[in-house]
Parts: sequence; C-alpha cells; structure tokens
Amino acid sequence: MPSPKRILLADPDTMLRAALAEQLAGDFEIIQADDLEAARRLAGAESFEFILLGFGPQETQALVRHLRETGLATPIILLCDGTVEAEAGLAAGASDTVLRPFRLAALLGRLHAHLRCHKLNEDAAFAIGPYQFRPHAKSLTGAKTIRLTEKETDILLYLHSAGATVARETLLHEVWGYNPAVTTHTLETHIYRLRRKIGPAILITDEGGYRLADV
Repeated sequence: MPSPKRILLADPDTMLRAALAEQLAGDFEIIQADDLEAARRLAGAESFEFILLGFGPQETQALVRHLRETGLATPIILLCDGTVEAEAGLAAGASDTVLRPFRLAALLGRLHAHLRCHKLNEDAAFAIGPYQFRPHAKSLTGAKTIRLTEKETDILLYLHSAGATVARETLLHEVWGYNPAVTTHTLETHIYRLRRKIGPAILITDEGGYRLADV
C-alpha cells in the first residue's frame, strides 16, 4: 500500500487546520504549521507533495517568493479571500489558488490535478502530434519550442491520460476543481489559446468536449 502524500498545511486558523486535516487524512498525511516562521522552517527542511498557505496576503506572498528563490519547486496552493489576492499570489510564484469559502471537493480537485503533474520526473515526455510534451518543463518541443502555462499543462496532461474525448464539465473540474467562481467560459478561453499555440488539428473539439488527435 503506497504511503500517503505529505502536505504542509500552514494557516493561523486552528479550527480550519483541524477540519482540513481530518477530512484529508485518508488520502494525505498533514503536517501543520500555525505561523509563518514554522512554515518557512518546515518547507525548507522537509519534503512535501504540496504546500497549502493561508496567512495574510503580504506575508504569504513574501514567503512564496522566498521559497521560490531558494529553488523550491513543490506546488504551493494559496487559500485566498479574493481574486486580487489570488492574482498577486500567483505573480509571487504560487502554483494555484483556492478562494474562500471553498468546498472540500474544490481543494481536492486542485491537489489531485497538481499531483498528476508533479509526480512525473523531469525526464517524463509524451508524444502529442509532432511534439514531445514535457509536463515538468511545461513545454512542447519539436520544430519549435512552445511554452505552456500551468493550466495549459494540466489540460494537455489530462487529455493525454484520458486518450478519448473528455466532457467540458469533467475537464473543468479536473483542472480547476469544483470552484463555483470558475465557469466553462474560463475553460473555453484556455482551450482557444492552447489551440492557437499547437493547432486545431491536434487539440480537437468534439461534440460536448475535447480530445487530442490520434498519432
């Protein structure tokens, strides 16, 4: 039986930490921190699959920048109170954000989406059309190199693993989690930009969903 994935859960709210730790315990081993210094120390000294941070925006952003400057590549997911805070967190180097109030399903969706990508080693590569897809590097290489965003990488990784048409709602939930603030328009916008990068003959729109072309 595989050992649980370790998560660093750093938030000043004792009740929130306890509730999340209890609900996530079946899938993950939760290491808690109640202040920024403890979070900084644990993140630098131990190995985690994910780091969840829920402190004030300025303190959290400073910690994220510090961790990224030290070379930490672990996915960092922020628990945020609004879109402005979330955007600033992403700019500081966070991998993703979940807006409060959130459903557990939304948070689990984000964790599993990052787990699919992060568990791959640096050399993992998959053929997509004429390209070699390297999720760890967030790139497609071929006659030219195409740089991908975090969400574009997640979309391609899920479509490649599915090997068939994926319904819009399924893809939306797998990539963004069950977040009521995210709509199918968000997905369609990302698909549109991704198709411009790799071509409509590779990323195909089927009735009700999307798939990658057979190679």
